[in-house]
Amino acid sequence: QVQLVESGGGSVQAGGSLRLSCAASGRTFNNYAMGWFRQAPGKEREFVAALSVSGGTTIYTKFVKGRFTISRDNAKNTVYLQMNSLKPEDTAVYYCAAKGPMNYSGTYSAVYDYDYWGQGTQVTVSS
Repeated sequence: QVQLVESGGGSVQAGGSLRLSCAASGRTFNNYAMGWFRQAPGKEREFVAALSVSGGTTIYTKFVKGRFTISRDNAKNTVYLQMNSLKPEDTAVYYCAAKGPMNYSGTYSAVYDYDYWGQGTQVTVSS
């Protein structure tokens, strides 16, 4: 089992920045591919960004590419989502997810790919 706890959400004006953190515990974090998803009211959960086990490969939805950066610190069992140039349409609950343990590298963008989920953290961007 892997437990994931997100933090760092909040309210910010358009153009501002936030950094989300996801702390993992329970098993060897190094062997898990990680992802961030978000869900706005009345909408389905959607992919935001993903990171391979090694951290060497990242993918992003086109809606955040160039503004958001996913990274991981395996020594701290933590994955981050740096969000810059935030827009009102980025408003959502953001979820951290883990897939694994993995014996091979890869990045994953589907909700059903992931085995473990955090409880979510609210991000609100005002215009």
